[in-house]
Amino acid sequence: MTSLIKKNASGHAGDGDANLLINEVVGVPGGIGEAARRARAAAYDEFLRGLLPARDGVALIAVGGLGRRQCAPYGDLDLVLLHAGVPGTDELAASVWYPIWDAGLRLDHSVRTVSEALSVAQDDVKVALGLLDARLVVGDQALADALIRTAADHWRRTAVRQLPGLREVTVARWQAHGELAFLLEGDLKEAAGGLRDVGLLRAISAAGITDALRPAVRAAHLRLLDTRDALHQQVGRRVDRLVAQEREGVAALLAVEDGDALLRRVAGDARTVSHALDDAFRAADRLRSGRSRGGNGGPVRRPVARDVVEHDGELVLARTAIGARPDPSLSLRVAAAAATTRLPIARATCEWLAAYCPPLPAPWPAEARAALTTLLGAGPGLVPAWETCDRYGLVDGWLPEWTRLRSLPQHNPVHRYTLDRHLVQAAHEASRHAREVDRPDLLLLGALLHDIGKGLPGDHSTVGVPLAETVATRVGLPAPEVELIGTLVRLHLLLPDVATRRDLADPVTIASVAEAVGDTGTLDLLHALVRADAAATGPAAWSDWKGRLVAELVARVRTALDTGVLPEPPAPDPALLAGPLPVVHLTGDRVAVAAADRRGLLATVAGCLALHRLEVLSADASVVDGRALVECRVQPRYGLPADPVPLRADLRRAVAGDVSVTQRLRGRALAARGSGAAPRVVWHREAATDAVLLELRAADAAGLLYRVACALDEAGALVRAARISTLGADVVDSFYLVGGWPDDATRARLEAAVLAAV
Repeated sequence: MTSLIKKNASGHAGDGDANLLINEVVGVPGGIGEAARRARAAAYDEFLRGLLPARDGVALIAVGGLGRRQCAPYGDLDLVLLHAGVPGTDELAASVWYPIWDAGLRLDHSVRTVSEALSVAQDDVKVALGLLDARLVVGDQALADALIRTAADHWRRTAVRQLPGLREVTVARWQAHGELAFLLEGDLKEAAGGLRDVGLLRAISAAGITDALRPAVRAAHLRLLDTRDALHQQVGRRVDRLVAQEREGVAALLAVEDGDALLRRVAGDARTVSHALDDAFRAADRLRSGRSRGGNGGPVRRPVARDVVEHDGELVLARTAIGARPDPSLSLRVAAAAATTRLPIARATCEWLAAYCPPLPAPWPAEARAALTTLLGAGPGLVPAWETCDRYGLVDGWLPEWTRLRSLPQHNPVHRYTLDRHLVQAAHEASRHAREVDRPDLLLLGALLHDIGKGLPGDHSTVGVPLAETVATRVGLPAPEVELIGTLVRLHLLLPDVATRRDLADPVTIASVAEAVGDTGTLDLLHALVRADAAATGPAAWSDWKGRLVAELVARVRTALDTGVLPEPPAPDPALLAGPLPVVHLTGDRVAVAAADRRGLLATVAGCLALHRLEVLSADASVVDGRALVECRVQPRYGLPADPVPLRADLRRAVAGDVSVTQRLRGRALAARGSGAAPRVVWHREAATDAVLLELRAADAAGLLYRVACALDEAGALVRAARISTLGADVVDSFYLVGGWPDDATRARLEAAVLAAV
């Protein structure tokens, strides 16, 4: 229906916030659950019946939530004033709409004849779906029946043709709102797997295409409705996005253990809805286009793998597989066939496998292990095949650990998926690097298991090792390969952490990584796993700069492992060692400065870069032939590149000691101070060749490097290098302080200076 939300003459916005007004004028009850929703619908019906006088040829029709009697506490009223061409319709409509607005209710409304309503429904599939929920509230029963009956008949005749267009609109909505099953703050109505998709299932069922509203879908729908009821009641207004600050309150209203348990419940329900809608759309596709037919007129059956055939666009079991005693690896082999062919597994086949496929022995037979590798390495077909198997409980039979991981939220803004989906996505991303490693099978399994320790107390990289080794042993890997899987889990964060937080030119850095990794085969596996993990996490987890740093670290460690000799630090840029001082070079994301040897040059350069809204990613300071050199890698803080002309001018003036620039830097830095969790300083004793490492963990803020570098300089410390690692709203900044291990008093003084600067 065409939406129109107005302010009435009294100024009411009709946004659902007028709780007192609604209770007084309409008497709509609150509460959660099916009974409460029906009670609200009954209260609205009673209120609306008093607005329309008895008159032939006029009917007030409810659609949407009111039509279904599924009214949320602060939902809209969707109404059609249906008439048979009677005079005075405009005045009659005003006499109905304005009291609704005066009651503070949101209203979607239209005024149409039966032919007009059907004509709009023919052109707009969303209107056609709305009329499927149509219900007479008050007025001419025969007129209402004519619309309701004709609209339903028209939908049944045209649904198969209209569904492709509806799917395009639906896919666009999914792209805009994401997948409810994997979002920390999903829209319960518009996201994929949400309430809007249940409406599509109801429409497909009404067309007789397939039984889309099976008991599991109905149960998921009711729980999603309850969650939305609780969200409205918690917030006190109409809202469909389950935001973090309301999660615990909603969980309490639903008598769910906590916010995480609520997210897992919503995720499970959304997956049920999404899976049912995929099935329903495929059924519609088969009806619309038909499949190739064999000589007997039935669908062609085409073998695609042992015991697996394609039938009418879906994978089903061969008749011989059903008649014989099932092989325990059969479900894995069906999943692998689905992933490699990108064909869906028929629902009946999934149900049969869940009921009759025997459990896998421990250790697995070679055929099951090979099928798992094929499944994990199938590329884009992996995720839908895995999701289908998970919906029918097959994955739990393969990996009992999956029950704990399923739909587990990851409360980190860089993660876009729940834990289980992240692990499957990581395996998919790892398949892109399979040809870069000697053991692609171990890469795929390591990617699937790398975060298996999350959700348990302690460091997940450590906690996950015995869990991953248990799975690898059950799968049937020999002991050395089981140990290697454990190593991948334990070290899967080593390369990015070292690359972004340590000085890669320092031999100690390279030697420590080489010792931890042990050989080039493991190094290659870790390098591939790091990239797969980042791609599966989200765009904020990776950047060209991080990729270059990790690749540089891998290259240096490979040299050390291959030759046994630590690579020499890179030589300074010759251009910085020639010509009159100061020297300023700006090249892409690199800023290099040479000035007369003096303390505080790093702080000055960092502050000037902050003044121009540039984030420093890494910084190196050194003294060569009496010249102080500072080289930084930078990126724009707000996505806009800095103007190189004023930046170069300010750098030259600042490093030459211009007091006015320094004053501007200090003023801007003070204004940029942010707030966040209490900062922390961690010391590392043997992490560098000729320096000690001070690591600052704090909330991110513009100019932080400048302030901390100034504080260290004023406290008498000499910073030779700095590495900045941003993790969402937090940073881990590492400062290499020249000299030996400071005594307790010196450490306390430096630590206090840094924390005061933050």
